[in-house]
Amino acid sequence: MWLLLVLLQAAVLPAQPCEAPGEAAAVRALSARLLGLAADPARDPDPSVYLALRLAGNHHLPVEERYLARLRDVFQHHYGRSLQTAGRHHAAPHGHPQRDAVATKHSTSAKGEWPETGRLALYLLGLRASCPLLEPGPQRSLVTWLKYYLELDWAGSRRHGHPLTSYYQYSLGVLALCVHHKRVREEVIHRLLAAEHHGRFGHAGGSAMDTEAVAALAFTCLERERLVRAGLAVELQAATRRVRSRVVEAQGQDGFFGNVYSTPWAMQVFIATNTCRTQPAYDRAMSALLENLDAFTTSATMAQVLPVLHGRSYLDIPSMHCQEEPDTLMPIGPELPNEMPGNKTVQLVVECPEPQCPQHRVYDQMVPVPAAASLLHVLRAAAAQGPHNFTAQLPWQQTCSTTGSAGAGPSPPSPTCQVWHPGHPPGPLSEQRAGAGGPAAEAELLAAPHCPQHQPAGGCCRLQTS
Repeated sequence: MWLLLVLLQAAVLPAQPCEAPGEAAAVRALSARLLGLAADPARDPDPSVYLALRLAGNHHLPVEERYLARLRDVFQHHYGRSLQTAGRHHAAPHGHPQRDAVATKHSTSAKGEWPETGRLALYLLGLRASCPLLEPGPQRSLVTWLKYYLELDWAGSRRHGHPLTSYYQYSLGVLALCVHHKRVREEVIHRLLAAEHHGRFGHAGGSAMDTEAVAALAFTCLERERLVRAGLAVELQAATRRVRSRVVEAQGQDGFFGNVYSTPWAMQVFIATNTCRTQPAYDRAMSALLENLDAFTTSATMAQVLPVLHGRSYLDIPSMHCQEEPDTLMPIGPELPNEMPGNKTVQLVVECPEPQCPQHRVYDQMVPVPAAASLLHVLRAAAAQGPHNFTAQLPWQQTCSTTGSAGAGPSPPSPTCQVWHPGHPPGPLSEQRAGAGGPAAEAELLAAPHCPQHQPAGGCCRLQTS
């Protein structure tokens, strides 16, 4: 019944210049499935899911409001408490961001804490997309925290010349501040410009499509919002043009930019720069996505593709209007997986590419887990089982990249990771696969492992399960 309602209501939506042509019903059905996942209170809230719901052409406002309330409970509680703690011990967000970041570097590393740059950036983008707009008071402290993270992110690995997390998360942080119309220090912007100019966005020699795209969105936003001086705006425009050219050159015969999961990010660049109607590569990519919508089965991948299917980018957030939003979308509930009693044993292999690690394989153990375990459960079990130098950084579970070299999910942690399934394990572990069937298919990574202490920042971990 819900699916029928989805199809009947599809024709009343106004067309967006860059949206999927003639596929309103299929796009609306995908939105309804994501809405069904968002309505499930058993699932942890994800700011990228809220963003996708807000950027859609139709809404279920009560579900969106409840989802935002859950996000606020998570983030405001965490950062409200952290602000008080930081004020007592480090005075981190209240002083000079760069000095504070350097001063707290060793303390932060000792506690195993990392900047949550990407996750906080997505949450701030979500707050800016809310309707009606929330009171600015609580957001000010979060903006201060994000500025602090941008400094800590860089200072934590200053000798390596790149962010402690990744350029992907760093770019998301700059983009979020820009969407909130907050100025960013020129040194922060120049770090991204230098990385773009010198080709440093790649991870372990692989594709950097996600990172290039997010950086281009940040560059375009800074220039469009007039948050930089004229000379720097010219540099940002030139960098965006270079990224757009590389995106076009990277398009494969299948129509994808990199792979199916990095393509939506790349397409946002054309939407944000108003070139989607004049660039044939955009039309080919849209056709490829529409032919492969069945690849987007998890909330993370749905949230990544839906904005472009609706013809929108994250740069549309500042211009959103809350008046008369269509409130007719109905959720489609997810299919329940078959119950699988008992336990199974999974081989978890973590590798670091040479010569970045003294030993190529840093983790290779059998991990007993319930038969219905997810990747997140496997990583948790592995961390609990030991050895002590292997941990799973669970705060990053919503910030993984989808490039072929950096794994699958919304944005990359540091170290960036890739997941393969050589076999076909039953249950949810196999259902989380994001690529086409067959050996070495990619799977969505729900948590990122922290490599042993000897691994330098910026290395790449690879997980293999069987």
